[in-house]
Amino acid sequence: MKTATRDPAAQHLWRPYTQMKSTPPALPVVSAEGVRIKLADGRELIDGISSWWTVCHGYRNPHIVEAVKAQLDLVPHIMLGGLTHDPAERLAARLAALAPGDLNHVFFCESGSVSVEIAMKMSIQFWINQGVAGRTKFVAFRGGYHGDTLATMSVCDPDEGMHALFGGSLAHQIIADLPVDAASIAQFEALLDAHAGQIAGVVTEPLVQGAGGMKFHAPEILQAMRTACDARGLPLIFDEIMTGFGRLGTMFAAGKAGVTPDIMTVSKALTGGTLPLAAAIASKKIFNAFWSDDPAAALMHGPTYMGNPAACAAANASLDLFEREPRLQQVAAIEAGFERLLPAARDIPGVVDVRWQGAIGVVEMQALPELDSLKAAFVESGIWVRPFNNIIYLMPPFTIDATDLETLINTALAVTRRWAGQHFAGQ
Repeated sequence: MKTATRDPAAQHLWRPYTQMKSTPPALPVVSAEGVRIKLADGRELIDGISSWWTVCHGYRNPHIVEAVKAQLDLVPHIMLGGLTHDPAERLAARLAALAPGDLNHVFFCESGSVSVEIAMKMSIQFWINQGVAGRTKFVAFRGGYHGDTLATMSVCDPDEGMHALFGGSLAHQIIADLPVDAASIAQFEALLDAHAGQIAGVVTEPLVQGAGGMKFHAPEILQAMRTACDARGLPLIFDEIMTGFGRLGTMFAAGKAGVTPDIMTVSKALTGGTLPLAAAIASKKIFNAFWSDDPAAALMHGPTYMGNPAACAAANASLDLFEREPRLQQVAAIEAGFERLLPAARDIPGVVDVRWQGAIGVVEMQALPELDSLKAAFVESGIWVRPFNNIIYLMPPFTIDATDLETLINTALAVTRRWAGQHFAGQ
């Protein structure tokens, strides 16, 4: 017997973050170009979230498309165990040159969650290889999100995040409040000292906590974390899966904050939103702990599709575009558009905060009841915006022009105003 569902496609296709029994039908997409998604019924939507923050150069950028096509004609995939290839070698060198400080050693994988797991694994073995036992726990922060795999779930927010159901199945980590001032920084340092023999490393999203609520924090917080970790010899991990590759106005949030972590994870916009690829980029200090005559000191990890040549070709082409085209200036223009237009949201009923940084604009609501109706209203108005929890956010492709950006922002605010008027009347 087939399972009853509102979405005919769900007879076989299990969709993400979705209650399959009650979800509305998904929108069939037939093509995408630039900043527009074309639906099967002929409608076009301005993409306000870059396909989960990946499509930084717009859809079907010809330079990336041609690079992938050329690589498919040569070697679509080859294992990195005992073999190598130019796209991976070149990409690793370019990432090492772009990354801050001495982050020079690039370990590839296929997804952001896995890159964070690899960073955690590196940190634990960093201590083991030096003959130090018992350092297996990580300090992470409330409001944080690092992925949906088992290890990354354990360093997400345990209470407000989406993974509370799995609490009894996850490794027990040390979850702290994100320090925001001198007093909370002192509390953070005291926490590190209280668990001195247990901590393998500290993991955080630099400057913006993404899926946990698009929460911003100051560069000084990361600088304080770096100082505290240095004083105790602790590896500091920056999860730049969302913030990396220009989203905040610099290539990496680490550079914007003037802080070099010991390991930095990247994914999402790495390939310009074309093919799956991620990486954990380690410092010399981390890498040297694995450089040994002892085979047991090697990092025993190897995703099957790590360093996929086609994905690496896409990533190299994406980096070409950052070099040749004014992407960071375009991010600055998006930020200026948010600064000019988003403040109008402050008088919408139910709004508790409006904020922006780089190419991220956020309207925080008291709550978002009947969320599916709001999503549908955005689509009916010609934009693709996908709120979550109590957050309406915009993260368009960097290549969006001024007219489309204004349309996106004004339409999002108009729809939100109408919808909020129905749900927060009298406030």
